[in-house]
Amino acid sequence: MSVQLNEDARGLLDGRNFAVMSTLLPSGPPQTSVVWVKRDEDALLFTTTTHRQKARNIAKDSRVSVTVFDSDNPYHSVEIRGTAELIPDPEKRLSIELTHKYLGKDPPGDAPGEQRYIVRVVPERVIVFSVSP
Repeated sequence: MSVQLNEDARGLLDGRNFAVMSTLLPSGPPQTSVVWVKRDEDALLFTTTTHRQKARNIAKDSRVSVTVFDSDNPYHSVEIRGTAELIPDPEKRLSIELTHKYLGKDPPGDAPGEQRYIVRVVPERVIVFSVSP
């Protein structure tokens, strides 16, 4: 069952904040990656390619956890637990959009033969953490 994001979580996702996402390796242990993110209503989006471990992990087990922390105050964060789906992105629209959001320029090209995906995470649990340093 999906849940809605509160304004605090939406603010973190809408900013230029980094996220750490965890998937499960086929043998069971977690695998983490730092990703750029954006919000689509109450879903979380990031991009990956077919050759990345996280894409292979999601294809086998869609359960993920993503933590986004405030770049200005790392004591302010949100953890989103949910399920992910891989959506083909042959035009690399999300890659271009996220590179502009985080770097202000076009992304470099992908390696020949790589296919790009949009990873869409539907939240099932949202935990906001905030403490003044």
